Formats: sequence, structure tokens, C-alpha cells
Amino acid sequence: MMRKKPIIFLVLSLLLIFAGSFVASLFNSSSGDVDVSRIYFETPRGELSGLLYKPDDADQEAKPTVIATHGYLNSAEMQDAQAIEMSKRGYVVLALDQYDHGHSTNTTEKPVPFFSFWPHAIYDAVQYMYDQEYVLKDDEGNGVIAVSGHSMGGFSSTHAVMLDEVDFQESGIRKIFASLTMGSDYQWIKTLGFTDEEINGSYGPRFSGKIAGQYDEFFFDAAATGAGEPVVKKNYVATEEGMGFLGNPETASAGTVYDVDGGKRIIYQPNETHPWNHFSETSTAHAIDFYDMTFADYDELVTVGQDDQTWVWKEWFSFVALIGFFLFFIPFINLLGKLPFFKNIYTTRPASLPEPKTNGGKLAGLLLIVFGALFPAIFFSAYYGGDFYGMRLLRQVSMIFIALSAIVLIVSFVKNAEKSIKSCSFIVLVLSVIQYFFLRNQADLIATTEFFGAPTVNPVLYWALNVALVTLIIMVCYHFVSKKPDGATVQNYGIKAGFKTISASLLIAILAAVAGYGLLFIVDSLFKTDFRLWTFAVKTFEAQHLVALLKYAPLFFIYYFVVGLSVNMNTATVKYDGYKGYVISIFHFVGGLALYLIYHYGLLFLTGTAGYPSQSLSSIIVIGLVPVLTIAAVFNRYLYRKTGNVYVAAFLNTLLMTMITIANTALYTII
Repeated sequence: MMRKKPIIFLVLSLLLIFAGSFVASLFNSSSGDVDVSRIYFETPRGELSGLLYKPDDADQEAKPTVIATHGYLNSAEMQDAQAIEMSKRGYVVLALDQYDHGHSTNTTEKPVPFFSFWPHAIYDAVQYMYDQEYVLKDDEGNGVIAVSGHSMGGFSSTHAVMLDEVDFQESGIRKIFASLTMGSDYQWIKTLGFTDEEINGSYGPRFSGKIAGQYDEFFFDAAATGAGEPVVKKNYVATEEGMGFLGNPETASAGTVYDVDGGKRIIYQPNETHPWNHFSETSTAHAIDFYDMTFADYDELVTVGQDDQTWVWKEWFSFVALIGFFLFFIPFINLLGKLPFFKNIYTTRPASLPEPKTNGGKLAGLLLIVFGALFPAIFFSAYYGGDFYGMRLLRQVSMIFIALSAIVLIVSFVKNAEKSIKSCSFIVLVLSVIQYFFLRNQADLIATTEFFGAPTVNPVLYWALNVALVTLIIMVCYHFVSKKPDGATVQNYGIKAGFKTISASLLIAILAAVAGYGLLFIVDSLFKTDFRLWTFAVKTFEAQHLVALLKYAPLFFIYYFVVGLSVNMNTATVKYDGYKGYVISIFHFVGGLALYLIYHYGLLFLTGTAGYPSQSLSSIIVIGLVPVLTIAAVFNRYLYRKTGNVYVAAFLNTLLMTMITIANTALYTII
């Protein structure tokens, strides 16, 4: 039906986008009672940006204020639960992009180290917000401002309190009234040279809280972290650091308020992982309870004691818009493909190949599908995090491939063997040498540089290129050994195309991406929402992200082209003409990664120790990759069957998925 009626599906996609975004905006703005706007302001270190949630009566009467910020990889929108819940209760809320994240930039240090992101981000925002008339100050000039952050944002919040206490010694004014951190302990604060005692002493009479997930992948158990296996169940209140934060009582329990240095302190311990904190009614309820306690004396200005939560509805309707966004590309490309030049995207659809004639051939095809799905997951931690044993094994296998292919190539010339044997061994030799170079130079290739300035994208790109190389080696062997004898040519995989087809495919993918993101910018302008569910989001971007796209896209294209080609090769038979082809495509792209997550987190919740207890960040990265690559798999399969070639899907996946990745993470701005 989609092929016959693209206009209907185009209208449906637009309806999902705008209806979903409109309803999401109603929850985001508390039915219009809160003005939501994106603001930018200069600081001594660069330019900070954020989403300002300002209740309508804040211009008439100053309000208690919350400054909330995100963790590494993320952006201000990840704080929408706090922003929505507290702004609808009458608080002014600034959801902040930290330096070099989201819409904020850092212009003072190049190349930018990790420690330029967070040490001053929250406190620089405090300086700005303190000067605004709608932000409440008490009779002595102290700010009635709470700072809050998740993960890296928690480091920033804690350090902001410390900086504020230093300033208090000179000015006699505390601009920060309270702090609440999520998913962060003192680990990174102490790398700045501070001790537990110095950090705890800085809280003074403020209200201070911590949300410490029991299954957090990074923090709250110094012994596990020191042993290099932090992904275990935690009990932060029982640790020396947790007890010190609570004032070293004889016994400590989560959810209990302790009086320390004239202030009140509390630790909450939900049964959650690190990223789960973002999408949790439990953690949000803890935040609400904390602010109710903190600002109880200001109940004439804000609502205290209201337990209902509506932020999740904003998330679900943003998800509706997200579905509409990805649906949009299919009918849009179908309609563009009817125009004269863009008709060149279509080539003759390759004829389906017969099923393998032997049981060995059938088994080989099945094993390749399974290997193609599992290999990227099994060695993800090695490629992403540099696991010593994994990388050593990969180098050894690469050396074996080099030796074997070189021997076969030499023998094939000595024995004057068939041309296909010579071609196969030569191609495998070249690819194996390239792969060995990649494996030997991992540290240099994933390093953050002025040219490749996205520190978490670089290892993902490294993983993708290595997966492409291994996949290509297997494909070449499979083609010459099994497929070619059955009559297969490169045309059967959708690779054969002329210049007009390739150029039309690139242009139509660019136009589709521009149109899709154009809709996003319209939605952002009208509703101040984006397309998202939990950590998976399609965000607006700044000029620096577009520059980064031009740098990263050509390399990511290799991955989407090769893996897409591999799927086409493995589904080129009559057996996979229908829905089975989509199942295999998705399994090929993400099957192994999904199993990785099930194994990793299943063991964590069942036993208290994760499947890969040393893999903190890499496992969270995999969570983000699964939806991205699932959508890429569907696009790859549909557009291959529609156009007869791999190019439109490869170009579209490259542009969309690369920009989604870049806009949602840290990016050192070197422009």
C-alpha cells in the first residue's frame, strides 16, 4: 500500500509529527502556563545555552529557581522531567547545555580537555541566573537557587557549590541554596585535588541530596571501581563516602534526612541504572520530594506537596513525533523519485538467487548471518574501549588472514589457478593489511583531535570501520567460494549502478535529510520540543554540528554501505523476499548488540554483577546504537527492494544517523 499511496503516508507522517509535537508542547509548557524558550548567554569561558522554563507570573514576582543539567553525551532536553515538574509547580527552571554539548560552545581552550566541560558550567549559569529579576533572592541577597545535574552534571553541581562557598567567604552571599545530584559521586571531583572532607565541608547549611541508583554503571562503589569492575549492585549509604556526606551517623539509611552543619542531607537509592534515572517516575518523585523539603518556606510562591507527574506524557507524544519523523522519509523519497532526474535512483531489481543446492551451502549462509550479527557485539568492548585481550585476539586473527591470503595468492600464481582464486586472495590480503593497520593504531585513530572533535563518536566510528572491514572480508570469501558458483554477480547485491544513479541517490538523500530536519526546526520554533524517547533523540543542531557531519559522514558511509551490502547478499534468495528479509536485516544490524544488552543487564539485575562488569560507558553506548541501527536496517531493506540498489539507503542512513549521533553528544568546537 505504501508503494501505491505515498501521499497518504506523507500526510500521516506529518500528522504524527505535528500532532505529537503539539500535544508534547502542552505538557512541556503546562498547558501554556509556562513560557519555554531557548536562551544563550556569554560567560568567561564561552557561550552557554539552555531551555528556560518560566512560569507566567515570574515577571511579576521572583521565584525559587532550579538549574538542571545533563551528563556526558547528553544535552539539556534530558532534564525535561525536572524542568516540567518543577516549572508547573511555580519554579523557574533552566535546563542547561554544558560547554560543548547541545547548543553551548567553549571557545577558550583548544584542543579542549574533558575538564573544560563541567567544572564551571553550572556555576557560570548561576552567575547569569542570579542577575535575572525573575530569580528570587532573600532579604540578605542570597540566591534561592537549587543546582542539579546527572552524572557529569552532578560533578558540575557539586563543584558549583564548592565555588559558591569560596565566594561566600569574601562576599558573605551564597547564590546557591541547595544541590541535588543524580548518578554521580566524588570520583571526578577528587581528580581536581579535593578530599572527601573538603567536598563535604563545602555544603555548609545548604539542603543537599543525592540520587544514587543501586545498579549505576559508574559510581557509588569505590572498591568496585578500583578493581576495574564497576558494573555491580551498589549500596552508597554504606560506603565511607556516602556516610561522610550524611555527616557520619552511627548508622545510615536511604531516604532518611540528616542534619549536618546546619543543613539537611539525604541519599535516595532507587533500583535503577545510570541512564534509567532520566526516564524514571521514581527518581523524579525523589527530586520533587527533595525540592518540597528544600523550599517548604516558600510555599506561597511555589506548590509544595503535589505528587502527580505529567512529564512522561511529553515523552510519549515526542515519541509519536519521532515515529512520524522516520516514517516521513519513505513517502517523501517515493514522491521525489517520480521526478525526471530522480527517476535515475531506480535500477533493475536484481533477480532473486536460487536457494543453495547443498546442505553445506545452506549451513554456510546461516552461519554467516549469525556471525555478521554477533561479531560486532562480541568485540564491541574491544573496539570501543581497547580491551587488551580482545584487541590482541583481533590482531592475531588479522595476522593469520594476512599470512593465509598471501600464501594462497602466491600458490595461485605458481599453479596458475583460476582467476577467481587470485582475485579473492588478493582482495582479502589487501583488506587484512588495512585491518591490521587499524588494529595496531587504535589509540591514534580514536583520539580526539581538532579535526575529529567528538570524543564518543570517534570510538564508535572506529568500531564501525572495523566491522565494515571484517564484513567485507567475509563477503568477498563467501561470494567467490559459494555465491559466484551459483551464478551470482555484484548486480545481485545491488551494487552495480551508473553515475546518474549514484548522483541521484546522493541528492535525493540530501534533500530528504534537509526536509526532515527542516520539519524538526519548525517544530522546535513552534513548540520547543524535539523528536525523542528516553536517550534516543533527533535534535536541532548548530553550525559546528554541520561541519562535523561533513567530516564524519564519508567514513560512516563505508559502514552503512558495506553492512547494507552484506544484508543484501544474505537475503538475495527467494526465501527472503518478504518479511523474513526485514527480520534478517534487523538481526544483521542489531541482533548481536541486543543480545549483548540482555546478557549484560540480565546478569546485573539477577546476580548483582553485570555480564561485562568492566564495561560502563560502552554498554550505555550500545543502548543508543540499537534503535539507530534498527531504523537503518529497515531503511536499508525497503529502499534496496524499492530502488534495486544499495545507494539511496546507504546515503540516507549515513546522513541521518551521523547527525543524530553528533548532535546528541559532546563535540569540541573548533570553528
